[in-house]
Amino acid sequence: MLLSRFIFLLVFLSPGLPVSAQAQETAPVGIAIFNMAWAGTIDDFKRHVEVCGAPEVNWCDSRIKIPRGTQHAAPEEEIRAKRCREATIEAAGGFEAMMMTAPCNAYGKRKHPGRAETAENYDAKLSGLRATIENLIQNENIKVIAFQEVKSREVIEQVLGEFAGQFNVCIAPHDAFQTVAFAWDKSISSISSAENSCVPNLDLAITEQLRDEPARHRVRPGLALRLVINGVPVTFLNIHLKSGCANLKTGSGFTGHKLTDPDPACEVLNRQVPILEDWVENVARESPRFVLFGDFNRRIDEEERALVAKSDVRTDGTDSAEPNTKDEWGRVKSSYLWQEIADGFPAMHQVPLTSTERGCNGLKGLDHIVISDAIKQSQTRELSSRKIAVVKKRPQPIVTSDHCPNVTVLEL
Repeated sequence: MLLSRFIFLLVFLSPGLPVSAQAQETAPVGIAIFNMAWAGTIDDFKRHVEVCGAPEVNWCDSRIKIPRGTQHAAPEEEIRAKRCREATIEAAGGFEAMMMTAPCNAYGKRKHPGRAETAENYDAKLSGLRATIENLIQNENIKVIAFQEVKSREVIEQVLGEFAGQFNVCIAPHDAFQTVAFAWDKSISSISSAENSCVPNLDLAITEQLRDEPARHRVRPGLALRLVINGVPVTFLNIHLKSGCANLKTGSGFTGHKLTDPDPACEVLNRQVPILEDWVENVARESPRFVLFGDFNRRIDEEERALVAKSDVRTDGTDSAEPNTKDEWGRVKSSYLWQEIADGFPAMHQVPLTSTERGCNGLKGLDHIVISDAIKQSQTRELSSRKIAVVKKRPQPIVTSDHCPNVTVLEL
């Protein structure tokens, strides 16, 4: 551990100048989050159609549907989902192959998916993604992009379009279709090697099942991008946490949950909390200037506004700044994500969403940008972020994305 920190300091600190002096020189850098909604290559899509269009699968949904407000599915629903899952595994050629294929409901719920899910319609999605990203780079001056729900480096290079040669790309290895990735302008960092800039956090990719099962699904890993901007190290942490436990308060048809509620999705997200917190704290010790951003799948802005007392953050009343005790499954007493990870060390600040372009009607409140106190102190302008509409045709049977890019400009 000490050796890795020594190497980090050698690589990321400029010689002959203290960090405090280096940090005085800043320049605006545009950054963005973009969940691209099961983005793969056209060959990945054709494989999805091959599996889902198999007669024994017939576009079935292998996820167990649990009615809102309940904790468990009906027995007949569990049987249906099991049969669908078994058929999909067989059509794909095994569990591992199935996990690397987009599921049958990935690109929309339709009565006749086989008619809508054509290569031509998927190509329209890819074109929309490429036009959206080119707009971010050309018109919004974005230099660092954190991607979620991507399959490979290849698809990222494709959607970078005319700017592909201008950007470095790295991606977190994962045993499922969805993972996280970065693209960043080669001109902004003094680190020349893209390979040495990215460090995945595979610990975040926990299994959703608590007990031993033959086939186990893992959620997404994290990815750290370490750059030197204006002579000072900056670390970007890209996350895509477990979905299904987004709201603290009940609203818009979604039941509100604390992370300690007996809800299957909340239990998985709860188990990611101590891993995320440890990761952030370790990074903060080596790189006080850091950005934590991505798809939190949690309304941390809602949690922040709740003004939770410190004694209520954990169900046992212990201080959130103290070590977090796990049970045998890795669950903790933390009821809130934001209050647990922003416990004072490191001090962190949410970048508020101040405007949303017309046409951003997709998922809301899940994508967030959080900055360290060291970065906040160097800002001369008020913190703000914006949702930028995705480019799409009308009609477009397969949507460009159900997320809009969230962008901000930071002085780094």
